[in-house]
Amino acid sequence: MSNTLGKLFTVTGFGESHGPCVGVIVDGCPAGLPLSAADIQKDVDLRRAGFSPASTPRHEKDKVEILSGVFNGRTTGAPICLLIENEDVDDADYEKIKDLLRPGHADFTAHVKYGGFNDARGGGMFSGRITAGFVMVGAIAKKILSTIGVETLAHTVSIGGIAAKSVSYEQVRQRAIKDSLFCADAAASAKMLAAIDAVKKQGDSLGGIIEGVALDVPVGLGEPLFDTLDGDLAKALLAIPAVKGVEFGAGFAAARKKGSENNDAFALKNGKIVTTTNNAGGILGGISNGMPLVVRVAIKPTSSIALEQSTVDIKKMKQTTIKVTGRHDACIVPRAVPVVSAMMAVVLCDFALRAGLISRVLK
Repeated sequence: MSNTLGKLFTVTGFGESHGPCVGVIVDGCPAGLPLSAADIQKDVDLRRAGFSPASTPRHEKDKVEILSGVFNGRTTGAPICLLIENEDVDDADYEKIKDLLRPGHADFTAHVKYGGFNDARGGGMFSGRITAGFVMVGAIAKKILSTIGVETLAHTVSIGGIAAKSVSYEQVRQRAIKDSLFCADAAASAKMLAAIDAVKKQGDSLGGIIEGVALDVPVGLGEPLFDTLDGDLAKALLAIPAVKGVEFGAGFAAARKKGSENNDAFALKNGKIVTTTNNAGGILGGISNGMPLVVRVAIKPTSSIALEQSTVDIKKMKQTTIKVTGRHDACIVPRAVPVVSAMMAVVLCDFALRAGLISRVLK
């Protein structure tokens, strides 16, 4: 079992969807970083249900608590324990189907892996609820990265096959945060909302694609052969429930290009080596090349849907059907956007510390 991510800046997650709380323990944070619960809360609020009309009716306050590692408004260098209590918990719908394997969920694999002792309510540790912890540590990582000028952004680029038009990073920064779907293209966002509303009425769900961007990343982050920057980013992003694909730069489109089309030509700009295109997505040989780091994440449709599906009663070992009732997102994409940005920041922070670019004591 492995519930920890990172080498120098490490994150250990804990909690379950319907348990007392969810949270993270962060180790390796430099001492002296100004930090308050309010700094973290603003990012957590972006992930909360209710920000998007596509989200679940389950309304948690998601109040951030800092239990250790901060004294007099600054980090101490000791492990930081961050916690959010689960308050709006309702087990009734899960009690009805406790022996039925929900299609698309980790019920079957978790049951076998942990011998049936796992907490399956709401998916337990496999629920999207755990990403509240990811966002908390991401807020800390972003503050640390800001000391070396690195910024992470994320936005919705597709939902249900409806694609947003290409926008500048400044437009992402200014527009996406104000949109209920975190989409920087207002026209596309309206179409996406209509599609979500339609599928919600049908008892179904939609997936989509999120693009994450890191700007002003120093050249040289990454530890080949096996701790490559893209490899660790993919690992972190795939830890987000519902993520089924990760691509960098041109991604799978590169397979349809010629070398002459895909290669990023080098050039000098104000005495700095840059590339004229960015099909590599800011990473070459598993190492950052100084260009914007661009990654896209495929989010599957929410697995919990009201339509009748075929399944197995794992206690009786009989074929049956299931209708999943309860409180679920019709589209998880918008709530995953802050999580993608957070996980990118966590990995970049770890690699920046490993490269010696961030001091262990900040003054």
